[in-house]
Amino acid sequence: MAETKIRVLIAKPGLDGHDRGAKVVARALRDAGMEVIYIGLRQTPEMIVEAALQEDVDVVGLSILSGAHMAIVPRVIHLLEEYGLSNVAVFLGGIIPDEDVLVLRELGVRGIYGPGTFLDDIVQEIRREVTAH
Repeated sequence: MAETKIRVLIAKPGLDGHDRGAKVVARALRDAGMEVIYIGLRQTPEMIVEAALQEDVDVVGLSILSGAHMAIVPRVIHLLEEYGLSNVAVFLGGIIPDEDVLVLRELGVRGIYGPGTFLDDIVQEIRREVTAH
């Protein structure tokens, strides 16, 4: 029996136009055997959650470099719960100040990655989190 691929949605919410990191992570996840749906730049929380619902994903990965993570991430998590997708793991990449990490984890973000994070670490953490849930 074939193993089910982990389905990952990658999005760039807000007005931040820098997507190189998101694309690098998306490629690493794809190369690791995951199915990756990249929905691109300037996504609203509503657009992200609607795509997660339509694509039946296991993971939502958000890349935020603009500093808007404390507004966007809680909204995405709230909408996931509202749509009955509380089982979808949320991961966050970008420039995240240390004082925000604990708050984001308490909200339910399962992994937070800054610049320089090894891609293999992201792959392994996503696999571990999806398998555990």
